[in-house]
Amino acid sequence: MQSFALKRAIASILAVCAAPLVVAQEQSNDGQVVEELSEVVVTGYRASLLGALEVKRNSDLVVDAISGGDIGALPDVTIAETLVRLPGVNGTRDRGNQSQAALRGLGPRLVLGLVNGREVASSEPNRNVRWEIYPSEVVAGVDVYKSQSADIVAGGVAGTINIKTIRPLDYSGPMVLLRGGPVYYEAGADIPDYDPYGYRGSAGFTHSIGDDFAINLGVSAQRQKNAFPSFQGWGYNDETINPGNDTGDLTGDGITDATPWGAQQEVKKLTEDRVGVNGAIGWRIGDSFEINVDALYSEFTIDEDQNQAWYGRNGTTGNWANTTAGCYNSGPSQYVIENGAVVAALLDNCYASVTNVIAKYTEDKDLLVTGINGKYEDGAWTTTFDVSQSKATRRNRWAAFRSEVYPASMAFDMSENGASGLDLTNITWALDRLDGTEPGLATSSDPSDPNGQFAPDWLVGNSDGPDHLQDKLIAVRADTARAFEGEHLKQISFGVRGSGRKKEFFRRQQTYVSRVTTALPASLFTSYSVDEFNAPPLLNGNFDELAEFVYGGMPVDPGAIVQSSMWDVDEKVREAYFKVRFEGSLGVHFNANAGVRLVNTETTSSGFSSTNNGSLQPVNIENSYTEALPSVNFNFNLSDDKMLRVGLARVLARPPLDELRASRSLFNEFPPPSGSGGNPMLEPFRANQADVSFEWYFAPEALAALAVFYKDVDSHIGYTTEPVTIEGVTYAVTGPFNGGGGGITGAEFTFQTPFPFFRDMGVYFNYAYVDTDVKEFYPVTNPLPIEGYAKGTSALDLWYSRGGFEARLGYKYHSPFTIIAGWNGGDVRTLGEERILDFSTSYQVNDAFGIRLQINNLTDDPLRISRDNDPGRLGSYDVYGRRALLDFTFKF
Repeated sequence: MQSFALKRAIASILAVCAAPLVVAQEQSNDGQVVEELSEVVVTGYRASLLGALEVKRNSDLVVDAISGGDIGALPDVTIAETLVRLPGVNGTRDRGNQSQAALRGLGPRLVLGLVNGREVASSEPNRNVRWEIYPSEVVAGVDVYKSQSADIVAGGVAGTINIKTIRPLDYSGPMVLLRGGPVYYEAGADIPDYDPYGYRGSAGFTHSIGDDFAINLGVSAQRQKNAFPSFQGWGYNDETINPGNDTGDLTGDGITDATPWGAQQEVKKLTEDRVGVNGAIGWRIGDSFEINVDALYSEFTIDEDQNQAWYGRNGTTGNWANTTAGCYNSGPSQYVIENGAVVAALLDNCYASVTNVIAKYTEDKDLLVTGINGKYEDGAWTTTFDVSQSKATRRNRWAAFRSEVYPASMAFDMSENGASGLDLTNITWALDRLDGTEPGLATSSDPSDPNGQFAPDWLVGNSDGPDHLQDKLIAVRADTARAFEGEHLKQISFGVRGSGRKKEFFRRQQTYVSRVTTALPASLFTSYSVDEFNAPPLLNGNFDELAEFVYGGMPVDPGAIVQSSMWDVDEKVREAYFKVRFEGSLGVHFNANAGVRLVNTETTSSGFSSTNNGSLQPVNIENSYTEALPSVNFNFNLSDDKMLRVGLARVLARPPLDELRASRSLFNEFPPPSGSGGNPMLEPFRANQADVSFEWYFAPEALAALAVFYKDVDSHIGYTTEPVTIEGVTYAVTGPFNGGGGGITGAEFTFQTPFPFFRDMGVYFNYAYVDTDVKEFYPVTNPLPIEGYAKGTSALDLWYSRGGFEARLGYKYHSPFTIIAGWNGGDVRTLGEERILDFSTSYQVNDAFGIRLQINNLTDDPLRISRDNDPGRLGSYDVYGRRALLDFTFKF
């Protein structure tokens, strides 16, 4: 019903938006508006493509770019959605939104994120930048540097992404821009007690006072209502890849059979609010000095009601030490094994538990980025200075009510396509649920029956959080350049940079004992089912009412800090560089740059250590390293429209800050001694890289480019178990350690052009291929490729632009893609291939008023994540649905 309503609304809007296209075509046919291309002023998405092409052509590095053109010209809501359409860039959807970026087969940990050339604090525990925090309205452009130069801040082995916000002295667009409208999230439409409509709005003001002073102010607000269902697997009891497990032998053939620990389904009823404020001032003082000040503040809040059902908490499905083999092998029970693991089973009269969970998740994170930049010119000399400060905080809490029931029998199918071949012919309660199209689960009785809910005192309520994370970063930079007018030497430049960063974290944890000894009143509950996969109904209720009735409330105790979770890392970085630009001829004209950047890093990691769960002792560990990073780049002008670029460089990426934590837990009562924790002595990721790019600008607005690259990774970081000697005792410690690296080879092809036979329409296409032998440490028997690796990535846009009307159909694909799930760097999984189809259209009615429609995920492509480098081992199956945005723009 909701899908039909959405389609009908879309059709009506498209009919209105298509009117200008018909008019434009009629005008073209009668010859009234035919113009030469050079006289056409391109706008909107087409202008963005042209601007990005010019940035790429004029750069002296291998770079891809996003050009904002006028404020709000980008077709996407956030810059993250635009980033993933660039060659070799992938993203991960978090609650349905593109978020963090991987580049050239390497994950977000190896991508350096900058804002106006400055490193910024992050609300993630590592260093990763969440790009969705930057609305497209505040972005003037983005440069993605794939080759390295000595004057770029060090820190990206994969590459460097630099967001450029609006500088008012350089801005020539409208003075005032107002934009707003509703957003509809289809996945939440059929969920009870939930409104699937959100909104987006923004206002921007840019004004020049004379030619030498200008200001920019902007505000934006968003409410996101994308509730969605998810079906998840809990991983496997498999001692071949997890030595601490005790795996049973179901078939009796002497070979262990991995069994699932359990599964769960959930619905997240999300309300996410974002408020942002940005501003900038530009001031030219005379002919020699210019100063720019900019600031950005963004706050995200999440209020998320969750309905969950946990299947198998009592261990029935996990078969620890073969203790439940009888359940799998008795009576009508049956199971299906694929690649040594049970992917589907019917467990008859085994009474696997179903834990009904009604929970509340809240999150509040904010980011403040400020900076001042000055430039002084005196003849051939140019001196710049830059001072910046950023601060990010994050506070999040998950609190839950739980009840538990025990249906006699359970069946599940978590195979890759939900079609394992499990024979349920005579099992009517399961046959209707498991239809062989998606992962699913069935029980012989309804676990969500409001009349059968209990909350015994041993099944406590939980509160994880509020967690506290804070990241502060201050940086100072000074650069000097001297220009020359000689035949070969064109410029020398040198500079220094220093930064100080401190990231800290701790968590709270509480439990709440039930005060109700009888069955809970049925009036506290309702239930509902979702259509996106096959599972029993979910128990529903008001979290606050349940918490008060069952536990007398779930207040936060500020002192409930888990001391062992506390850590902080102080990092000081000092950098200096020297660079020279020169030109010459080697049969063809070339321009080039060469230089070296020296980087010294000092870290102090603090935390707490315990031995055999004894008293906690403070730990402080220092580390330092210095690297010389040479780079050279040649740009050969083969002809007026053809260019060949060659770049060589040594690069590094500093370890994730949370993995430098000093906290650890050690055990030596029974041999062999073991432990777990962070690793303050981690060395950075290091690599030598080579880039070659051929670019052919074969027509106006057109490009065909082929780039190939190779990265020889000296060292990388992953989670494994290694011997570590502490106070004379050698422990087998599980945590982050450096690995030996390997090679990464890839190629990227880009093609864009208006069609010669119809220049109002065009195409943008890219495809990237990557091959690597750099591996994670997990699973030990068949390690995953390094985080961020996807063999194939492509994007295809078909666009039309004429007379104020624009339309774009965009397709994004990636092959299976290694990711880190959540905050645990050791939890590496595989994100299955995705095919996302988007559509956007807009019509500029006149100089002041425009309308835009955008529909994301047209084909409702689900997200499937698998575990253990095996596509049959389900991690999660999320269905985000379509998203439709309709907004209106006023500018003058």
